Amino acid sequence: MSAAEPPGDGDHQLLVLIDPVARRTDGESVRIAKDVLSAGSHAKICLPDTPGEFLRALSRRGSRRPVVVGDDRALLRAVAHLHRERELSGGALALIPVGAAPMLELAHALGVPRGAVAAARSALDGTVRRMDLLVDDSDGVVLGRLRIPALPPSDDTPHTGVTAVWDTCRSLVASLVRPAPATAHAPPRTYRLRVEADGVMLNDLDRPVEGVSVTAQGDGGLVDVVIHTRAGRTETREAKEVTVSGADFRYRADIHVTGPVRTRTWTVRAGAWSLILPAEAS
Repeated sequence: MSAAEPPGDGDHQLLVLIDPVARRTDGESVRIAKDVLSAGSHAKICLPDTPGEFLRALSRRGSRRPVVVGDDRALLRAVAHLHRERELSGGALALIPVGAAPMLELAHALGVPRGAVAAARSALDGTVRRMDLLVDDSDGVVLGRLRIPALPPSDDTPHTGVTAVWDTCRSLVASLVRPAPATAHAPPRTYRLRVEADGVMLNDLDRPVEGVSVTAQGDGGLVDVVIHTRAGRTETREAKEVTVSGADFRYRADIHVTGPVRTRTWTVRAGAWSLILPAEAS
């Protein structure tokens, strides 16, 4: 891991953590972010080569405010680490979103600006917004959305290196082969899940459902629990705690798939972490 600490003109003391995936994906945006942050602050620039180095640098930040340059995975890694260390409430994070578009959906949903320049300026001059955190009974965290069960492994996660080459080859072959006839009326898959919200039973095992989604409202101390019924309808309820149980199931928390588990409880922790956002978004 290399590090440098160029002089800055402002009073900000920043630790700029540049995720290695961001450097490989969009080096120009990384350079722009570094230039803006270094011009407006006393920024220590860290270039970790591995997730472990990323977390060690974060742990040694001292009084510096951490600024993550990377995608949703990098943000989640930082928040989860600070949560495990019980240091999440000690200061605000900032994010400069750099990466493939599918891996930046959470960042943009949270209100982080899309461009490197705008996001870097927000990291310098934005305001602190307290955000709710959804924490499960295994100490996992969710910043945005939870889906139960998780869909089968999908192709929406961008690949790199050899995997990306194989993906390209498969796409080429697929384009040369006549597609199989679509099953227009295939019935949706259903699951037997028990869902409880704040101790109230919303669904039991005798009523199969297509799935359950839980979405954080942001800063209201509540989540929206949505049951997708077999009939194609949705049933919504607000709650502070959600428990889902049933046969072994996997779930997608933001971009990570976890499981299989038979039961899991998620609890909202109001205002548990802070994100620097543009003043008009706060």
